[in-house]
Amino acid sequence: MSMDIKGTPINVEDMIQYQKDSVVSMEIIKKELGTVTLFAFDQGQGLSEHSAPFDAMVQIVDGEAEITLAGEPHTVKKGEMIIMPANVPHALQAVNMPYKMVLTMIKSD
Repeated sequence: MSMDIKGTPINVEDMIQYQKDSVVSMEIIKKELGTVTLFAFDQGQGLSEHSAPFDAMVQIVDGEAEITLAGEPHTVKKGEMIIMPANVPHALQAVNMPYKMVLTMIKSD
């Protein structure tokens, strides 16, 4: 379910909370051409390798993630972002600590 928070300043880090041994998600914007979703990953949690038919940008707003793109691991920390190109296999994991992220996916022709 997407939220209507238009015109309201929000603290992204406070919008979603960690849950023990879980991955929590909250869709903020859902449009035909893309989505914005918040995630909170408890330590040890992740998303297994997959690919998507559109570009995706991950912005870490708390903690640190290990994001693997085409088999190459990258450590992405609070305040950093990484672009995951369309059709490139990727995986996300909370290896050393929990983390929160904003995932922005943009569809194209």
